[in-house]
Amino acid sequence: MRNVSLYLDVDGVICPFGATGTTDWGSLWQISDAGLLEVTYARELVDSLNILTRTPGLRCVWLTSWEDMAPEYLCPAIGLAGEEWPVLSSDGLGGGDNWWKLQALQQDIEASAPDRAVWIDDQLEFEAAARAWASILGARLLLISPHPRRGLSRAELDAVRAFL
Repeated sequence: MRNVSLYLDVDGVICPFGATGTTDWGSLWQISDAGLLEVTYARELVDSLNILTRTPGLRCVWLTSWEDMAPEYLCPAIGLAGEEWPVLSSDGLGGGDNWWKLQALQQDIEASAPDRAVWIDDQLEFEAAARAWASILGARLLLISPHPRRGLSRAELDAVRAFL
């Protein structure tokens, strides 16, 4: 594999909103105290992400409203090995109709120049500008927009693995 960046959101992706019942992975949801709040997550997803992040040539990046709190609080709480990942910030971005995450991603892609990228965010389905920009990059960019109440599914993670 060559130089690939993975941009990862937290809420609605790793930690679904209002999760009930069993996970897509077939287990019960786990709940942990992330310092500021309790988070719900699938242990198998975290384990699978930890394995995925060891892929040679893969650069993982936080792109979440949690910003610095993701590596500081979330990672230790759920056992995700993302404490050293770079964090993209909303500082000075967004406003009006512009989604700060799209602007931050565009800037990071320009600066880091990955051969390909994966962007996982539950909001992507609702962000027409992000999808339009992604269509320009074509096969170089994989967008994954998990259902916010289920989080990243096994099938979606399999699509990421296949892309890598």
